[in-house]
Amino acid sequence: MRSSTVRPANLHQARLLRLLRDLGPQSRVALGGLVELSRSKLAFEIERLTESGLIVPDGLAASRGGRRSYNVRVAPSFRFLGVDIGATSVDVAVSNAELEIIGHLAAPLHVRDGPVAVLEQVLALVDRLRRTTSVEHFDGAGIGVPGPVRFPEGVPVAPPIMPGWNGFPVREAMSRELGCPVLVDNDVNLMTLGEQQAGAARSVRDFLCVKLGTGIGCGIVVDGEVRRGVTGSAGDIGHIRVEPDGPRCPCGNTGCLEACFSGNALARDATALARSGGSAALAERLASAGRLTAADVSAAAGAGDTAAQDLIREGGTRTGHVIAGLVSFFNPGLVVIGGGLTGLGHRLLASIRTQIYHQSLPLATGNLPIVPGELGPVAGVVGATRLISDHVFSPA
Repeated sequence: MRSSTVRPANLHQARLLRLLRDLGPQSRVALGGLVELSRSKLAFEIERLTESGLIVPDGLAASRGGRRSYNVRVAPSFRFLGVDIGATSVDVAVSNAELEIIGHLAAPLHVRDGPVAVLEQVLALVDRLRRTTSVEHFDGAGIGVPGPVRFPEGVPVAPPIMPGWNGFPVREAMSRELGCPVLVDNDVNLMTLGEQQAGAARSVRDFLCVKLGTGIGCGIVVDGEVRRGVTGSAGDIGHIRVEPDGPRCPCGNTGCLEACFSGNALARDATALARSGGSAALAERLASAGRLTAADVSAAAGAGDTAAQDLIREGGTRTGHVIAGLVSFFNPGLVVIGGGLTGLGHRLLASIRTQIYHQSLPLATGNLPIVPGELGPVAGVVGATRLISDHVFSPA
């Protein structure tokens, strides 16, 4: 029986644990083909992992001729918690050792209510998740927040849409409440890890993952690792200026991409169009609901409203302009587009693609897929479980 505090003793054991997490049960022969260890060293490390309770036998392996060996797998008792806090909602999920989601709940909340109120709501939702899944413990928790994070300390730093969160010790507070190790990261990085673990970027080592929602950000993966920059603010592309005289952004500057095209910006521009008589479809929706959202713009565009279609195309062009600069600089193997605004449909993605392919050089875009994310609303929680399992499956 393993202790919840047991960690791998060295990098070889950590590598084996992560392989078993990602690939599922494997034989010693199969593992030998994936790691650079002698047969005796591999057997020794597997024996130590088994003795510590981190891995367990899992039946006979498929026959390769001769004596059949046993499969091993990560101990099935592992449970990882993922929390994805957005501007207006939160998702919580619990996974097994192989990061398969075994329970998922979502609820509305307002991150502007401040850290104490929001984290109380998160903990209440986590308690509900425990009851519905009969999970008695968590071996670790990953938490995403919609703003810049000083990663080693798990502390938000001057997040534009999170008043009251600056410097709040999220990692420390939640670790104390949950009784397990906790890591905190920007929500975009978690979406990126989720798509890398189980989504569109499973087989790609160098890629960009752009999240379009209430905020806009970009996860950057180089040689399989998320790059956060020196202070944790890498990928904050929502605050790249796209219009010198554009609208004021929550960050205090003007003309940022996020101020010109995000969930809030789209609702603002759609409302202005409806009130000015520029869109009969949007005016009708505004009169009926009292407010407009990105979903209203999507519905109006789908019904043939040209003004709504133009809003989407213009937003895609601005976004594509920024991503094109990143593509020219970084030369990624893939660009993944995720977040709530992907619900706007094919017009948005087509506009982004057109701008990138037009603006960046053919050498960078000739074999560059630009694809929607595959995991939708669970990308963040999958990424959160990947983040914390990487930590737990590392030497102490």
